[in-house]
Amino acid sequence: MTADIPVTVETYASADPAAASSGPRFRWNKVPEVTAYFWVIKVLCTTVGETAADLLNEKLGLGLTGVSLLMSALLVAVLVAQFRTRAYRPGIYWLAVALISIVGTLISDNLTDNLGVPLETSTIAFAIVLTVVFVAWYRSERTLSIHHIDTTRRESFYWLAVLFTFALGTAAGDLVAERMDLGYWISAGLFALAIAAVAVAHFTLGLDAVWSFWIAYVLTRPLGASIGDYLSQPTADGGLGLGTVITSVLFLAVILGLVVFLTVTRRDVAQSERGTPQAG
Repeated sequence: MTADIPVTVETYASADPAAASSGPRFRWNKVPEVTAYFWVIKVLCTTVGETAADLLNEKLGLGLTGVSLLMSALLVAVLVAQFRTRAYRPGIYWLAVALISIVGTLISDNLTDNLGVPLETSTIAFAIVLTVVFVAWYRSERTLSIHHIDTTRRESFYWLAVLFTFALGTAAGDLVAERMDLGYWISAGLFALAIAAVAVAHFTLGLDAVWSFWIAYVLTRPLGASIGDYLSQPTADGGLGLGTVITSVLFLAVILGLVVFLTVTRRDVAQSERGTPQAG
């Protein structure tokens, strides 16, 4: 999947009528290139989503609903900042992903713990909602490619898809862990193998790049959650007993280091855009 060469707003609009109908088009793609850095930070964010949700629920004393409302408000504020930018900004983008990871986890937890919705039901429901988002996105834009998140409408579809991939990954991961009772480490290995199978299908069997990406995106959620649970949960429950505080701080520090590195080096920006000054 190759990156597009940045051109003017007028050229974009004339070359792509669907994009022109989406409103003003940005000169640069507003999400990162899919590199090894992308997947590493994505898994780290999913781990933080699992451990931080547990930590906030334990320490703040607001209850699951209160924590959900607080984190949702923070997410809305960060997404407003993200939509106001004119190009990809690693700090804002990955903060939004980390918060969506937490909110997606809390949505699934609220359905299960507060409303008593079975994991089978929530998994199916999230899969249906995500499918609806993809269908609406494609019918509107004729593409699901993340190399073309360069209009407000496309960005809206993108973040909706990201939110429901996290919610679906949480519910499906909990369902597998609950039904199969494999333990954290074996569960992590199982999801890692599933992601590897998607990669093999893409590179050797011709599985479409867009679908390969989104399937892997869903699967990294339960992978990261299994790793987070393994590190944070007590040894009596099969974990390492590091606790949610240490695990969350450790992973947040690694995420911060990588985001600073990418901000400076722009390794996750298309090669054609790296030497081009970008507006704020």
